[in-house]
Amino acid sequence: MLRHPSGIGSRAWIAISTLADAAMLAIAAVLSSGPFLALLMMSVVCMAELGRRKLYTPHAIGAGLLPTTGAALCAVAVGAIVTLAATAVFHHSAATDGVLRAWLFASVTVTLSRLTLALWRRNAHARGLVGRRTLIIGAGAIGAQLEHRMRDNPAFGMIPVGYLDADPADADRGIPVLGSPDMLEQIVADTHIDFVVVAFSSAPDSEVLPLLRRCERLGLELAVVPRLYENVNRRQRVEHVGGLPLLAMRTPHPHSWEYAVKHTLDRLVAAILVVVASPLLIGLAIAVKITSPGPVLFRQPRVGRDGRAFDILKFRSMRVASAETDELLRQRLRASGSAPGGVEGLDRRTPIGTFLRRFSLDELPQLLNVLRGDMSLVGPRPERPEFVDLFQTDLVRYDDRHRVKSGMTGWAQVSGLRGQTSLADRVECDNWYIQNWSVWLDLKILILTPLEIIRSQAESSNRSPTSSQEA
Repeated sequence: MLRHPSGIGSRAWIAISTLADAAMLAIAAVLSSGPFLALLMMSVVCMAELGRRKLYTPHAIGAGLLPTTGAALCAVAVGAIVTLAATAVFHHSAATDGVLRAWLFASVTVTLSRLTLALWRRNAHARGLVGRRTLIIGAGAIGAQLEHRMRDNPAFGMIPVGYLDADPADADRGIPVLGSPDMLEQIVADTHIDFVVVAFSSAPDSEVLPLLRRCERLGLELAVVPRLYENVNRRQRVEHVGGLPLLAMRTPHPHSWEYAVKHTLDRLVAAILVVVASPLLIGLAIAVKITSPGPVLFRQPRVGRDGRAFDILKFRSMRVASAETDELLRQRLRASGSAPGGVEGLDRRTPIGTFLRRFSLDELPQLLNVLRGDMSLVGPRPERPEFVDLFQTDLVRYDDRHRVKSGMTGWAQVSGLRGQTSLADRVECDNWYIQNWSVWLDLKILILTPLEIIRSQAESSNRSPTSSQEA
């Protein structure tokens, strides 16, 4: 039996999650005091929908709290709606009130249960206590990138153990190459591998395919990094021409009607937020003005969609200084592979500026950038022209982020990549966002942004005051 990433068997995980859902639905049924048969039907449909949404899948990678919450609420809603439809067909209108009450109670109980299970699993992964022992086939650059992602994000539930490659390429690896493909069975037995990820290797496909068959015979789970993975997104579908599968790809076009709707919603929401937050904006502007000499707003050229420059707006958080060169900063960022942001060089933050940056309140004037059409609420964070010129020569696909409007917040920021963090990781997140954009993804990022600010502040409390970050 394969181990579940939380350290229990697959069957045990399915049993625990199934029993938890059944118990929560039973509690909701008791509280609702509805007809037994109607509530039983609702429970069965709800659990079937949870299974369809793969919430009983024991090895889901990186299952987030928001998707888990959304899936649980939708499953309960489907169960309730199907039951209400059945009661209407069979003219059992007396059951309607009970089902509606059960819907309300189950939305709370099932969601809380599912969040508890998800937090339990995430905590176990994050602490490195448990996880699937993972073998990476292919010790090149992509394999090394996978290894770093697994080690940096233990919530994925994968513990990289080693590589399998007969001719490993040069790469920044932190785990050993355990041997060549002909040693697979011995390596699996010695290291207790239960998950295999196939990255790009020097071996031809004619040799990799039999290797996958051997992994299947050993009862190992398999995952494959697809060729042309940069263009793979959540919209692709598999079609077949005879026995040959085709991966049909569809990427949202930045100038399509979908993005036109996005930008219209951006301006509408920004206008509402400006009106609602106007007392706060006025108060912060007065605080900036009276606490230090200089303008209230800080303007700085940034590069947006299609490489066009615009002036980004922020509340001024630093004392005005004479012009100084960025050459030393460029050299430091190039050497470290970090993005600019946070406190660069001499700390010139004002007392109110420190507060503004801590809670990202200095970014609020960018709502005006959104109203003017320079920016979007969600998108890659814009960078200064001089750094764009520097980074696009050093980083593959850096310029791809300019396909869409820059954002006040983005996928990289809610993934913990704020301030002077890895630029390569930020570019990867930005391009993933563009490839997988949807209105739901934007909403998810907007919900996660304040949570990320709170989380980063909790972490920064254990660091020096100069570590404040600015995305």
